[in-house]
Amino acid sequence: MTMNKNAEAILLVEDNPDDAELTRLALARHGLDGRVTHVSDGMQALDYLYRRDAYAQRPGGHPILVLLDLKMPLLDGIGVLKEIKGSSQLHNIPVVVLTSSTEPSDLQRAYDAGTNAYIAKPTEFSQFLGAMKHVCEFWVNINQSAPQMPGAGTRPSSFGELS
Repeated sequence: MTMNKNAEAILLVEDNPDDAELTRLALARHGLDGRVTHVSDGMQALDYLYRRDAYAQRPGGHPILVLLDLKMPLLDGIGVLKEIKGSSQLHNIPVVVLTSSTEPSDLQRAYDAGTNAYIAKPTEFSQFLGAMKHVCEFWVNINQSAPQMPGAGTRPSSFGELS
């Protein structure tokens, strides 16, 4: 199977540059390096998803997958997740929490907020590569994404006007 052509990108939301680079390397092993957009905080993630500010000119369409860290500055992963899953425009985008936290409270909060999957980052690189192989295989190659609805408008949120 091939990637959904209407959703070319994987959005990686990760504030730690080393973790972001390791994730990109793991995705590159599966031929996805050219499809990864990396942002380093939750507000940048929402700007990307809503095509605002620095991302206002990005091509249309939603990412096929969001890989989301939990512990980030400005807006944490739970805040991003709640915004995605609460949005009529974005709620069908699969979100996989990819974090170092194995705290039961973080797992509970992530699932309560609507995550599609929760992966605690393995500390061994070979295990991390294996985990990313499974993520790519399922979410990129096997999972059937919901069709995208064209042109939903602006909506208010607790983060200001979102377009």
